[in-house]
Amino acid sequence: MEDQDQKRAELGETDAPAEDEVAEAFEKIVSEGAQRLHRRWREVLATGLAGGLEVAVGVLALLAVLAATGSELLAGLAFSIGFIALMLGRSELFTEGFLVPVTAVFAGRASAAQLGKLWAGTLVANLLGGWLVMWVVVHGFPELTGYAIESATHFVEAPLNLQSACLAFLGGSVITLMTRMQHGAHSEGGKIVASVIGGFLLAGLMLFHSILDSLLIFGALHAGAPFGYVDWLAWFWYTLLLNMAGGLFVITLIRLVRSKELIERERAAVQREN
Repeated sequence: MEDQDQKRAELGETDAPAEDEVAEAFEKIVSEGAQRLHRRWREVLATGLAGGLEVAVGVLALLAVLAATGSELLAGLAFSIGFIALMLGRSELFTEGFLVPVTAVFAGRASAAQLGKLWAGTLVANLLGGWLVMWVVVHGFPELTGYAIESATHFVEAPLNLQSACLAFLGGSVITLMTRMQHGAHSEGGKIVASVIGGFLLAGLMLFHSILDSLLIFGALHAGAPFGYVDWLAWFWYTLLLNMAGGLFVITLIRLVRSKELIERERAAVQREN
């Protein structure tokens, strides 16, 4: 096995038992994940709150384009403004917290408790920030409230069946794929393209996404929708779990398997440091 690793490493610039680009991306992911997981509660909540605000801006763009064109696909492209703002502003979205921090935990650079703190703090802050901005949006653009209610009703009234489960599973997979593409990009332009792709797929195809669609529902609730927060929770709980399943058991798991030797080496390095 060591001979095989050595031969493979001789073909590239690093001594890792994998392609140079994979090793480089792995190091970047572990480094970023460790930094995110070692933040204090104040920093976790602040970046999560900012993430909710920025995604809400994307929802505003979505509603404006939907009102102007009636096209869900064009509205999905407009929503990518929120993901671009999220990426450039270095904020935090709950469903982006699968690949990067989980890899850091498996590499031994952080603990499961720190991962739980990141997930819980970011989720609550995203929802709170989005709820606040959607209140402002609804009262600032009353002409968009009808579109918000119509879009939100699509999710709230969706039955818990195979189709809904698949849409929520795909939602988690797509957002994690977007994260993976952003970390694989070597320029800001490449990261922006990945954000546009993610926004188009999620919003344009109306996949179930626990944060994005919750903000639409909050906007509808602020506008006097014919449903309540209990109806939102009835949709939210399974969407959240299936988003996590899609993000963790598809993209993240594949990358962990692909980086098995790199993870083992990183864990060994951590043990030597300790």
